[in-house]
Amino acid sequence: MSVIHVLLSGIVGSTAYGLAHAGSDVDRLGVFAAPTEDLHGLHRPKESHVTTAPDRTLHEAAKWCRLALAGNPTVLELVWLPDDLYEVRSELGEELIGLRACLLSAPRVRAAYLGYATQQFRRLRARGERASSAEERRRTAKHARHLKRLCHQGHELYATGRLTLRVEDPEEYHRFGERVAADPAVAEPLLRHYEDAFAATRTVLPAQPDEAPVEAWLRRVRARLRTGADDRTG
Repeated sequence: MSVIHVLLSGIVGSTAYGLAHAGSDVDRLGVFAAPTEDLHGLHRPKESHVTTAPDRTLHEAAKWCRLALAGNPTVLELVWLPDDLYEVRSELGEELIGLRACLLSAPRVRAAYLGYATQQFRRLRARGERASSAEERRRTAKHARHLKRLCHQGHELYATGRLTLRVEDPEEYHRFGERVAADPAVAEPLLRHYEDAFAATRTVLPAQPDEAPVEAWLRRVRARLRTGADDRTG
């Protein structure tokens, strides 16, 4: 990988949720900025770098902003991490954390979180119908935990404008996963409950995200990277 400028990165996923167990992967997510000069050439730089061992996903700043403005739950985690889970936190990364409220809008948060939860439900139902092996049951339980988490966190964000990544009772999520692994139909009432909860909740979020500060931040990134004055990693 060529030298890139990492602005913000940290540990996300099951570790951040408090759902990790022995043998769980440690997932990392980050934002990097391509050198501004590279954006003017015939061939644009890669917008994402994904590695395994270690598991790390880095999105270029513009792509990360687009995904976050669309309400992508995985991407939004990065600006709501507990302080101790950040591994790179540059000045520009700190500014991005300060813009997290600007990224949010009611319809996009609702559509993204419920949409991801519905995808998880379809996956676990399909897998559960043929969950004859221990590995298939394990994956079904994992998808069930994520369905429950997405519903809870999405509704919290929709109702309060805040996102708490660490779940309150990890064991309840594990028990729920095991129940769903035994019978995938157990998950459907939970999903329907949160669909009704979203519909009944008066959201604090605006109808549209506030893109102007995000655009201004991205332009500051481009200006800074004309001189290369920020954190780097390879």
